[in-house]
Amino acid sequence: MDARIAEGGHAALMDSVYKGQRHIYDATRKYFLFGRDTLIEGLGARVGMRVLEVACGTGRNLAKIGKTWPGAQLYGLDISAEMLKNARKAVGDNAVLGEGDACSFDAVGLLGEPAFERIVLSYSLSMIPDWESALDHAASLLAPGGELHIVDFGDLDGLPRPFKRGLQAWLAKFHVKARQSLPDAAKHIASECGLTHRHERGRLGYFQLHVLTAPQP
Repeated sequence: MDARIAEGGHAALMDSVYKGQRHIYDATRKYFLFGRDTLIEGLGARVGMRVLEVACGTGRNLAKIGKTWPGAQLYGLDISAEMLKNARKAVGDNAVLGEGDACSFDAVGLLGEPAFERIVLSYSLSMIPDWESALDHAASLLAPGGELHIVDFGDLDGLPRPFKRGLQAWLAKFHVKARQSLPDAAKHIASECGLTHRHERGRLGYFQLHVLTAPQP
């Protein structure tokens, strides 16, 4: 293992993976990161709502959220300084961006806000080692009546077995692993935090969508 990665942990690992990949990420990922646009269309982000994407990557989703829901206030957080280079180009001055760990970032210190009406986790939990902590932390930042929207790889059980194994092996090269226990984890966190939870299984189990909603004041 590269000494810098060993010392810098997950942030250095992500920088090393995406230093080159960030230039082709959006062009290639559109062919297999399904469900992202479904999530964006379902956000219902009204004018003035604070929308945060945790692990915003290249900023592709934030830019599309801005176009789909004009007037929303956009925020992005990522652990990779390399990916944030792309995000800054994608959103310009239309979003506040911060570099931090999804499991423990200080929302006020990095983004200037204590809570958000909409929070997005898009194909990020499958890349975060302590993904349950990231999910729990995101849920804790919901404003009253706010919603946490999640899309990620599903159980993949509807895919032909050779294709499923090949996809899993390819994803592992980028330190990506489908979180098959995500439905149970989301349900548990919703129960613990007093949130409601709804879940949708994508076609062939390729992706899963979750929405956790905080009660109105």
